[in-house]
Amino acid sequence: MAQTKPSKTARKREYLLLQELGERLVGFTAGELQELPLDERLREAVLAASTMTAKGALRRQKQLIGKLMRDADADAIRRALDARSADDQIAKRAFAEAERWRDRIVSEGQPAIMEYQQATGATVETLGELMTELQRTANERVAKTIRRRIFQNVHGALLARAQDDRIPR
Repeated sequence: MAQTKPSKTARKREYLLLQELGERLVGFTAGELQELPLDERLREAVLAASTMTAKGALRRQKQLIGKLMRDADADAIRRALDARSADDQIAKRAFAEAERWRDRIVSEGQPAIMEYQQATGATVETLGELMTELQRTANERVAKTIRRRIFQNVHGALLARAQDDRIPR
């Protein structure tokens, strides 16, 4: 059977999907775009679109991005964006978990620190020192700073653990 070429509607649908994928890149910074598998012309077009404010010019620029996307490796770009999205989700979960641990550690003290150590395997000497400091201070500004340092300590450990879990062994 002879191979037929896709209909005009099918090609247009495909081009619009590529344009939408390209439009997802418009809000990225130059550094973030460098991490993605984009050719130079596409990267420059995306950066130019980020600076445009006129609706008509932005629409035309997005169409250009869609056209340039036809020559790009859309699957590689899609995979890179999906990986980036997964990293963002991991970071959000680690942040929320760190807030919960910080609140428990501040309110419960040593029992929560020991439970945190068992749950995460993190070292807790610094947390013990910070809790002692927090209990001794009467100044609310200093207490707020100490609570922030407790959060930073817990968040850093949780983020490192989450990233270690993502590395295939």
